[in-house]
This record gives sequence, C-alpha cells and structure tokens, in this order.
Amino acid sequence: MSYDLAVWDGEKPPGDDEASRVFDEFYEQYLDSDDVAVEPSPRIEAYVEALVERYPDDVPRSAWASPPVIDEASGPIVYLLMTYSRAEEVSEYAAALAREHGLVCYDPQGETLRA
Repeated sequence: MSYDLAVWDGEKPPGDDEASRVFDEFYEQYLDSDDVAVEPSPRIEAYVEALVERYPDDVPRSAWASPPVIDEASGPIVYLLMTYSRAEEVSEYAAALAREHGLVCYDPQGETLRA
C-alpha cells in the first residue's frame, strides 16, 4: 500500500477542482502515455534530487514504494509513491519542498492541493 502525491511545474490552480483537472491532464499526457518517455523538466529533476537527498531511494527500507523516484517523473510532473508507514513524515516534507521549489503539490487520493 502506498500514499501518493503529484508534484508539477506550473501555476498553482485556484482551487481543488481545477487542480484535479490539471492533474488528470498531466497524468494522461506524461505518465499514462505509451508514447516515448519525456525527460523530466529541470525544475522537477532538481526537486527530485533534493527529495532523495533527504529520503534516499537506494537504501533498504526506503520511504519510496517505487524507487528510483526519478523514474516516476516525466516532463513537468513527478508522481511520488511513498510507503504508507512513512507517508505522513515524507509527504509533509515533499509538500514543503515543492513550495520551496515553486512547484504545485497535489494529493490525488483526497483530490486536494497540499498547501
């Protein structure tokens, strides 16, 4: 079982409904596509690097349900899959780090923006 967050590069949507629409579009275009993989944008790559510096994805009992994390990034979005046992701690840091990097953080389970 995992807890998931989506982080993307773009303007912060004005509310949860718009964020859900943007997430669905990005997910379909960049993550659920059978087309050739798209390299992560520089801002997403920098974000993932900072994230795995704090929570490495190459260690036993990693916080990540699907390492390496960079493999979950495509274009302007990364889909983070955290182990449920570490979800609260890691998701708080991931959301704060997204804010620091000027990125949008969205909780697809709750269909809400993470502030």
